[in-house]
Amino acid sequence: MTNSPLTDWSLIQSFLAVAETGSLSAAAQQLHRSQPTLGRHIQNLEADLNQHLFDRHPRGLKLSEAGTALMPMAREMQHQMYQLSLLAAGQSQDLAGTVRITASIFAAQYILPDILADIRRQEPKIELELVPTDASENLAFRAADIAVRMYRPTQMDVITQHVTDLPLGIFAAKSYLNRHDRPATPEDLWAHDLVGYDSNDLILQTMQAMGWPATRRSFAIRCDNQAAYWQLVRAGCGIGFCQTGVAGADPDVEELHLDVEIPALPVWLTAHSAMRETPRIKRVWSLLANGLKKAGKSTLHPLKAGPTTAPVIDPDAPEE
Repeated sequence: MTNSPLTDWSLIQSFLAVAETGSLSAAAQQLHRSQPTLGRHIQNLEADLNQHLFDRHPRGLKLSEAGTALMPMAREMQHQMYQLSLLAAGQSQDLAGTVRITASIFAAQYILPDILADIRRQEPKIELELVPTDASENLAFRAADIAVRMYRPTQMDVITQHVTDLPLGIFAAKSYLNRHDRPATPEDLWAHDLVGYDSNDLILQTMQAMGWPATRRSFAIRCDNQAAYWQLVRAGCGIGFCQTGVAGADPDVEELHLDVEIPALPVWLTAHSAMRETPRIKRVWSLLANGLKKAGKSTLHPLKAGPTTAPVIDPDAPEE
C-alpha cells in the first residue's frame, strides 16, 4: 500500500455499494451517481491501496481476496460515518428542511397522502420525501428519518410509539358478488375464490389462529404486494381482506359482515434516537401521529367499536 492516507469517504462508499450489488450500474443507481463515476472511484481506491479489489465474471463484479479482506474495515467506516451524520443532523435546531418518511407501499398509496398534504399546509417550510417500500429501511443508515410500521420495531437505538390500530374487514367487489351467492357465514367463504398473500403467510396464519381450515391452496389468487392485492379484490378476483377505512370508501366493493373478529393492524412510528428531538422531525412525528390517530378512529366500524370487539386506542401511547 502507499503511505498516503485515505481521505475520501466517497471511495469507500462506492466500494461498499459495488460489493453489495455486484455491478457498477446497480451501485450507481443505489447511490444516485453515474456509472463512470463509480468506475473512477473503484480505480482510485485500488490505486490508493495498490490492491486489486474486484474480479470480473459473467454476471458482474465479485470481490477479490483483497476486497473481501477490506470489507470489515469498510463497514466499520460506514457505521462511523453514519453515526457522525446522525449526530450532526440531530443538532439542527432549524424547523425548515427535509424529513424523509418510509412506509409500506399500501400505506404510502392509500393512507399517508392526505396526512402529508395536511402537514405541508401546516408546515410549508418542511419538505417531505416519501419512500414506499415493504422492506425494512435501516434508520441508522439515514435511509429514512421516520418510519411508519405495521409492527413494533425491534431495531436498537430507535424510539417507537404505538399511535393507533386500523380495523380490518372482509371485502369483495360488487361485480364478484353479483356473479356468486353472497356468503352469510364464515363457512360459506370456502365455496368462494379467496385472494391471499404469496410468500407472506400473515393471512394464512391469522385464519388458522381463528380456527379456519385454511391452507395455501385455499387462495385462488396470491400476491404479496398489498396495493396490487387490493386491486385484485377490486377487480372481482375474489374475496379478500383490507383496512376498513380504505375499502369502506370504495364504491366498487362491499363489506361482508360475517360476525368475525379480525385482529386490528397496529401502527407504530419509529425514528432513530439521535434524530427524534430534531425540531422538524419532532414536528412531523407529532403531525403524523395525529393524522394516523384520526385515520384509526374514523375507520372503526360501528358494529366493532365496542370494547369487546375492537382494541382500545390509546391516544397518549407513550414512547419507548
